[in-house]
Amino acid sequence: MQATQESIMFGSVFGSWRQRAAPLLALAALLGATTQASAQTTPAAYPSKPVRVVVAFTAGGTTDMIARSVGQQLADKLKQSFVIDNKPGGGGNIGTEFVVRAPADGYTLIVNTVGPMTVNPTLYKKLAYNPLTDLVPVVMIADVPNVLVVNPSVPAATLDEFTAYAKANPGKLNYGSTGIGTSSHLSGFMLARRAGFEATHVPYKGVDALNDLLAGRLQFMFATIPSVIQHVQAGRLRAIAVTSTARSRSLPDTPTVAERGFPGFQAGSWMGVFAPKGTPEVAIATLNKAVNEILAVPAMQAQMIREGADPVGGTPAALGQFTQKEFEKWRAVVRESGATAE
Repeated sequence: MQATQESIMFGSVFGSWRQRAAPLLALAALLGATTQASAQTTPAAYPSKPVRVVVAFTAGGTTDMIARSVGQQLADKLKQSFVIDNKPGGGGNIGTEFVVRAPADGYTLIVNTVGPMTVNPTLYKKLAYNPLTDLVPVVMIADVPNVLVVNPSVPAATLDEFTAYAKANPGKLNYGSTGIGTSSHLSGFMLARRAGFEATHVPYKGVDALNDLLAGRLQFMFATIPSVIQHVQAGRLRAIAVTSTARSRSLPDTPTVAERGFPGFQAGSWMGVFAPKGTPEVAIATLNKAVNEILAVPAMQAQMIREGADPVGGTPAALGQFTQKEFEKWRAVVRESGATAE
């Protein structure tokens, strides 16, 4: 009888405890389920897998070399692979469109330049995308000025001497470029128009223009500093003037076109990192911070300057504002030149 009473009392007490504890048990179960769901939906730290970095030009060019150098530093800093993927063609349009159509998850980027971003929207009459709105800026990497170089057979060592020689030989000078509507073409057009001389533009693909300049079949060319700096240093080409607003740290003894009598003259190339529209802010912020830290390293700066590029860095907003200004400038130049491409 005693055991029965104790059992009844224990059952009564346990039942009463279970009734009081039921809300707590339900809350614990809810918290557990919420924690598990949160763990399943919270994104992993960026980057958690390899990142594809598209270069819209062939391997071995200026953009490719700098993209690979920065990509390696990003891999070391962020402990994840940054794989360079060359997708040349269409003046940079093929690679650019590939990134525009890629998932906006931070794992497909492009190191892009003046042509695809700010010249092609005017140069090409039909583009299936708008790089200024379909891509978002991440960070500027470098300013890559053009430099006016001449074959040593041209009797000119200064910009004044060069323009005087060009005026005295109307239509007899040929200048090469890497294609219609490229910065090398439009830089030559701008100088000829402002200085008042005539020259024949000969568009090429790839390095053929530089080869013909070295061989003397062309008399001058506006080329990116990295592509010709070794030839200038070896005396195979003569540097006349650079197209940046300030002297390039790669060729500090070469004056700018602006300081030699053409105020406001600014042309050339540059490169920055862009991502598909809608890319998470955490990815953009992570990449921006990492690239700025990379560009601040003295050894990295020295390497880029040695190769002909001036490190820049900065915020995504600064790159966005710069890109818009470049677009407006080149739109006017392209229209004035009459250049078009299909």
